[in-house]
Amino acid sequence: MADQHNSFLNSLARAHFEDARRREWLSALRDALGHAPHELLALEEVRNRLQIRGQRHIGLCTVPLDHIIGSEGRYGDFDRHFLPRSDHVRDRWMNVDMANQLYIDLPPVELYKISDVYFVRDGNHRVSVARRQGQTDIDAIVDELLIDVPIDASLRLDELPIKEEYADFLDWTQLHVMRPQQRIEFSEQGGYLELIRHINGHRYFMGQELGRPITSEEAVASWYDDVYIPVIQAIRAHDVLSRFPNRTEADLYRWIMEHRWYMLESAGGKDPGPEHAVTHFSEQYGTNNWFSQLGRRIGDLLR
Repeated sequence: MADQHNSFLNSLARAHFEDARRREWLSALRDALGHAPHELLALEEVRNRLQIRGQRHIGLCTVPLDHIIGSEGRYGDFDRHFLPRSDHVRDRWMNVDMANQLYIDLPPVELYKISDVYFVRDGNHRVSVARRQGQTDIDAIVDELLIDVPIDASLRLDELPIKEEYADFLDWTQLHVMRPQQRIEFSEQGGYLELIRHINGHRYFMGQELGRPITSEEAVASWYDDVYIPVIQAIRAHDVLSRFPNRTEADLYRWIMEHRWYMLESAGGKDPGPEHAVTHFSEQYGTNNWFSQLGRRIGDLLR
């Protein structure tokens, strides 16, 4: 009788694994069509790109499974949904699945927390089985790696260079210390270097106006409060972001400042101000008609 029971559990675990493999194939197709991240992130890649400024032990806590987006090792064995990508993990995966069927208490997984996401230190198979069973969270022992750049569960591997630029920008400006609420994110590389040019220019003109040297801290804080934020407030007030799909507020700030300079030159040196620059830019280059939106979506699917 015991052998029959074990055989049944083994068959059930095998069926669960095969189901998970089929789901992985479907998730790969779905992620490709939706331009969603499919690969697990390697912890080492993230650590090499972002500046880890410290570590602290959090201890035992409950973690949302869909916030676990990478692994310290074995990141090639599972996809972003922790579905198995090959058959060579079958035996260990089935053992975990059978333990769950027998209500055997397994030890908590071990995770690293970075910003709002997690990376598996130990327990990839347990995470995979839990997700296949439809669990929404899991018990974990967590250590946090401290960074200044915000990241979330939508992070893609090809976005890491932009996050690295963001980390360098914050290290140079210390804006996150002076203005902890800041969140300046670009959709493409090169934006943060442009912001540094803006800050340096703002520092020069501040010095000319006040007739004294301006410290780096003064220049950064004044640029953020008096130049960047008024443009962002105007962007939000007029819902301009909705007219530029897949772009960020920082993208729009960068383009609007170029447009504002063009308007100033065209008006003989008269600054149009952030409000007029934002609305004029939106009218000139934004789009919100349904035909354009449909065309973009079809184009995205065909890429």
